[in-house]
Formats: sequence, C-alpha cells, structure tokens
Amino acid sequence: MAVIVIAEDEFLLADMLVAFLEDAGHHAIAAPNGLAALDLVRKHDTDLIVTDFMMPAMTGLEFAQAVRNDDTKSHIPIVLVSGAQASIGRAHPTMFDAVFDKPYVLERLLETIEELLAKRRD
Repeated sequence: MAVIVIAEDEFLLADMLVAFLEDAGHHAIAAPNGLAALDLVRKHDTDLIVTDFMMPAMTGLEFAQAVRNDDTKSHIPIVLVSGAQASIGRAHPTMFDAVFDKPYVLERLLETIEELLAKRRD
C-alpha cells in the first residue's frame, strides 16, 4: 500500500481525492498547505505527493523545491494539480513528475500515479 501525501487547500477536493485514492488501495493523507504537507512527508515514509499550486503558507512550487532539496526525500515523485498555474509547473520539469490542469479526470490521475509508483518500485 503506497503512502500518498496530498497538499490541497480546497477541503472538499482534498477529501474527495483521499477517498478516491484509498478506494484504489493507497493510504492517502491530506494537508491544507505545502508547509503542513512537508511536515507529513518528513513524518511518514511517503511514496508519492500530489500538490496544488496556489495555497497559503507555501505554494506547490515552494513545497516541491523543499522536497527536492532534501536528500532523503528528493526521490519522491511529485504530481502537480493546478488551475491557472499548471503552466508554471510545466516550466519546472525537475520539480514535478507530472502536471494536471484542474479540472482533471480522476481515472487519468490514478493511471499516472500508478505509473509513477511502478517506476519507483523498479
């Protein structure tokens, strides 16, 4: 069972994503911003991160940079899900392993998550 940390300040979206990923057999933990998510990543053996871009306290880009700068966590795949800022994510391919525009198709997001997790296991 993969541990997935979700950084999303829209609570309904975060809850829906947690439920969807848990139904798919993963353990998902949500945080309301990048700073809180960074704390979760440090406390848990995290397999993958899903992050929004625009959040209070720390943006998705700042969160991804903090993860990438941590030698013990830099290997974790990071998926960005964002509305208007998805293009910023695509401009930073070393930060994000995949970028989805909101609204996204949950099944396609799950396919990408499964692909990234499979690559990590190889």
